[in-house]
Amino acid sequence: MTEPSLRRKRALARAVLWWEAAWPAAWPALGVVGVFAVLALLGLPALVPGWLHLVALLVWLGALGWAGWRGWTSFRLPDAAATDRRLERATGLSHRPLATLQDRPATADPAGLALWSAHQARMRRMIGRLRVGFPRPGLAALDPRALRGGLLVALAATLVMAGADAPALLARGLTPSFAATPPPAPLRYEAWVTPPNYTGAPPIFLPAGGGTATVPAGSRLQVAISGGGSSAVPEISGAPGLAFEALGGGSHTAQATLSAGARIAIQREGRELVAWNLAVQADAPPIAAFTEAPARAQRGLAMRVPWRAEDDWGVVALRAEFRLAARPDAAPVTLDMTLPSAAPRQARGLAQPDLSAHPWAGLAVVLRLVARDGAGQEGTSEEAQIELPERSFNHPVARAMIEVRKGLSLDPEARRPAMRELERLTNEPQAFEHDSGTLLALRTTRGQLQRDRRPEAVAEVQELLWEAALALEEGRDSRTARALAEAQRQLREALDEAERNPQDEQQRSEVERRIEELREAIRRHLEAMAERLQRENAEALPYDPQQRMLDQRDMDRRTRRMEEAARQNRMEEARRELAELEEMLRALQEGRVARGESPERQRQRERGQQQMGAVQDMVRRQGEMVDQGQRRAEQSEQRAQQQRRQQQQSPWNRPQADPGQQQAEREAQQGARDDARRQRALRRALGELMQQQGDLTGEVPEALGRADQAMREAQEALGNGTDARPHQQEAMRRLQEGGRQMAQQMQRQFGQGQGEGEGEGDEDGPGDMEMGGEGDGQQQLGEGRDPLGRRGRENTGNADNGSDTRVPEEAELLRTRRLQEELRRRGAERERPSEELDYIDRLLRRF
Repeated sequence: MTEPSLRRKRALARAVLWWEAAWPAAWPALGVVGVFAVLALLGLPALVPGWLHLVALLVWLGALGWAGWRGWTSFRLPDAAATDRRLERATGLSHRPLATLQDRPATADPAGLALWSAHQARMRRMIGRLRVGFPRPGLAALDPRALRGGLLVALAATLVMAGADAPALLARGLTPSFAATPPPAPLRYEAWVTPPNYTGAPPIFLPAGGGTATVPAGSRLQVAISGGGSSAVPEISGAPGLAFEALGGGSHTAQATLSAGARIAIQREGRELVAWNLAVQADAPPIAAFTEAPARAQRGLAMRVPWRAEDDWGVVALRAEFRLAARPDAAPVTLDMTLPSAAPRQARGLAQPDLSAHPWAGLAVVLRLVARDGAGQEGTSEEAQIELPERSFNHPVARAMIEVRKGLSLDPEARRPAMRELERLTNEPQAFEHDSGTLLALRTTRGQLQRDRRPEAVAEVQELLWEAALALEEGRDSRTARALAEAQRQLREALDEAERNPQDEQQRSEVERRIEELREAIRRHLEAMAERLQRENAEALPYDPQQRMLDQRDMDRRTRRMEEAARQNRMEEARRELAELEEMLRALQEGRVARGESPERQRQRERGQQQMGAVQDMVRRQGEMVDQGQRRAEQSEQRAQQQRRQQQQSPWNRPQADPGQQQAEREAQQGARDDARRQRALRRALGELMQQQGDLTGEVPEALGRADQAMREAQEALGNGTDARPHQQEAMRRLQEGGRQMAQQMQRQFGQGQGEGEGEGDEDGPGDMEMGGEGDGQQQLGEGRDPLGRRGRENTGNADNGSDTRVPEEAELLRTRRLQEELRRRGAERERPSEELDYIDRLLRRF
C-alpha cells in the first residue's frame, strides 16, 4: 500500500472513531432537546400558566446543561495509536503491522538488518487490504429500551401535525406569557329554516338578534350556538322534540320539524338570550277549473276540455275523471293531462281526448279535473256534464250492435235483453250480407254473455261488438289499415327507445319483433285491398309510372333491410327504410296516378316535393334541438338553485360537493358540444338544399338565407356555452316561412299539379302549407328517395318499369364526379364529427 492511500485510510478511521465517541456523548443533550420540541409542537406550553411555563423552561435548561456537560467530559479525541488499532481490528490483522512499519532496528548488523527488512516487507503485504469498517457508537448499550426510536417517531408526527405553524409553536414554547387570560369568545347564534323539497324554496335565515318569520308547513328548523365561555348547557324551547345536542368546543345544535306556529327561545342559566316568532303557512290545496265549458270539438270526434290549474308551490299532476251519469258508482275513466313544465304554479291548456271508441261513447258523463301538488294534496274542479262524442254508423246491423254495447254500459246486469237482441241479429244473416265474420262475432258475444258470469266479460263483449261493427261498417281493408297504422306507430316508438338505449340487446329484440308485426300487418292489408278490388270488379290497382306498385317482394326486401339495420344498431337507417315504406304504402292507399305531364316536368315536380319534405325534416330536427336545449336549461337552473341553497346554508350543515352534480354538469357540457356539431351538420344540409332549390326554380327564398344565418348564430352560441334557443327558434320560424315561399315558387312554376293528391286541404294551394307539423298538408318524399331527393340504391338497378330511366348529361356526370371528390376529401378529414363521417361513408357506399 502506498503512503497516500495509508493516510486516507487513517483519516477515515479517525472520523469513525470521532463519531463513535461524539454520538453517545451528544445523545443525552439531543434527547432533552427532542422532548422539549415534541411538547412545544403539541402546544402544551400555551395551556399552562406563565409561572409554571417558566419553571418548566428552567428545569429543561438545567437538564440540557447537565447532559451537555456530561457528554463533553466523556468525549475524547482519537489519537494516532487508536486510529491504527481501529484499522487493524477492522481488517483482522495481528502483531500490529502498522506499528512495525514505524519502528527502527536497534542493531547495525547486516544480518539483523536483512532480517528486519524481510519482516517489514511481510507487514506491508499484510496492510495491503486495510478496511475502515462501519461506525459502531454502541448507543444500544446506553439505551437498551430504544427510547430514541419513540422520540424520533413522536417528533416526526408532531412536525407533520404542526405544518407551517411549527416555527411559531417552538418560539411560543421558549417564551412564557404572563399576560392576562383573554376573554371568552362572545356567544353567537345561527338559526335557519329549510322549506320542504316540494316547494323548491331556498333556506330562510333568521335574524341573529331575534325576530319574526313566516315559513311553509313541514319546514325543518335548525339552530346552532357557539362561544360564550360558560359551562352551563343552553336550553331551547318552543317546538316538540327541540333540544340542544353538544358538538364539542362549547358548540351546540338543535333541530325540529315545524307543523304549527311557535315561539322559539334560547335560555342559559335562567336568562333568555334570543327568541324568534315563527308563523307556519299551511300548504293550500291546488286549484283546478275549466276555463270554458267542455264541449265537442268542431272537427272530428274529439272533445275540447280547456283547463287551468294553480298551486302556491306548484302543480305536479293533473288528470280528468269521467263518470257515467247513469251509474255514478262505476269506476271512473281517468286521463292524465300534460303540464307545460315540471311543477308550474299556474298553468293553462287545452286537452282534446278522443273517447269515441270507449263503451261510454254517446252517453252522458260527468267530468271533473283533479290537480295534485308536491305535498300530495288534491284539488278538484266543479263537475260538468257532457255527452261523449260517438261515431255514426250507417249500417243497420252495426248500429244495432253499438246499441247493445251502450245498453251494457248503462246496466251490465241486463244480459238477457242483450242476448235476445244478438239472437235476433244472428237469425237475420241477410241483413249483414251473410258475412261469416259478423255471424261469428254475434254468436261469440251471445255465448260469452250466457256462459261467462265474470264482471270483466261484459267489457270483453263490448270490445268484440265494437270490432265487429267497425268491420261491418268499414270493411276489412279499413280495419287492416288501422292495424297497419298501429304497427307503424309501435315500430317508430321501438326505434326511438332503441336510439336512446343503443346498448340494450332486449330493446333491439323488441325492434325486430315490431318489424315482424309490421310485415304481417302489411300482408293482411294487401290481401284485404285485393278482396275489395275483386268485389268492385277491379282488375288491378291504379298504376303510376313514377311509383312502382308495392308487392310482396318489395315488402320483404324493405323489412329485411330494417331487420338488418336494427341488428347492427343502425337505427337511423332503419328509420329511413320505415319512412320510405310508409310512403310506398301511402301511394298504394291513395292510388296515385301520373298526371298528363311530360316525364321531365314530373321529375321536376317530384324534386320540389322532395325538397319540401327535406325542409320539414329540418324543422323537425331543429325543434328536437330546441327541446334538448330547453331540457338542459331546466336542469342547469335546478343545479343552480341547489347550489344557491347549499351556499346559503350554515357551515354547520353545509354538505360536501356532490360528485353526481359535477358529473351532470360535465354531461351537460358534452351535450352542448354534440348539439353544436349537429347544428353545423344541419346548416350544411340547408346549404345543399338552397343550392338545389336555386337549380330547380332559379331563385332561393330569402327566408332560407335568414334561417342559415340564425343557424350560424346558434352554432356559435353552442360553441361559446351560451343560450342558443332564441337563435334556434328563429331558425325554425325562418324554415317554416321558407317552406311556404318554396311552395309558392313551385306553384307558380309547375301550376296546380304541385298541390294535388296530398289530402283534403289541397284546394288551398301550397301557399297555405304549415311547415314543421304532421298535418294533412305535409308533403311526403317519393318512394326510394332520401330527404335531398336522391334515389336509393334499391331503385338504381333493374326497375319494374323503364319510364324513369334516362341517360345522364355530361354536365350531370361532371357534377357527380365533383360531389364524389368533395365527399372523399371530407371523409379523409378524421377530425370531423363522427356523425358527419358516418353519413359521408354511407353516401360513398351508395355511389
